[in-house]
Amino acid sequence: MRPLKGTLTKDIALLVLRLSGLGLAFAHGWAKVIMLVSGQGGPFIDGVEALGFPFPLVFAWAATLTEMVGGLAIALGIGTRLAAAFSGVTMFVAAFLRHHFAQHVLVFFRAMAVPDEVVESWGSPERAMCYLLIFVALVLMGGGRFSLDRMLRRGA
Repeated sequence: MRPLKGTLTKDIALLVLRLSGLGLAFAHGWAKVIMLVSGQGGPFIDGVEALGFPFPLVFAWAATLTEMVGGLAIALGIGTRLAAAFSGVTMFVAAFLRHHFAQHVLVFFRAMAVPDEVVESWGSPERAMCYLLIFVALVLMGGGRFSLDRMLRRGA
């Protein structure tokens, strides 16, 4: 079996990365949409407020819609760079502000002493960091050949 050529391999890799948008949209965004619409978003809104954002309800909805709509746009490859940029900012906030990624690293390398219960209260930043890195790659590379962006440009 011959290996795939460079540009095709890159486009397939970008498609695989873009499919992570489905996870963002349905595992995170959709759940938050349901929570906010049903009036059960209090803890999430309180968490947004605790991060220091003004108008926490507005920012909770902004994060939710970025995850839902941005995730779908990324998966489809439409407005890929813009959707990945907005989603990346949301994941940056999740990883570094909500889940304390930098502090987790310092604790891991024993450069900072924090009680175990505090570290547990921070939650796990790994998922947000993985999404963030994927979205940075998509901002830099775009959606690739198998994206709606590319198909729409060809049709124009």
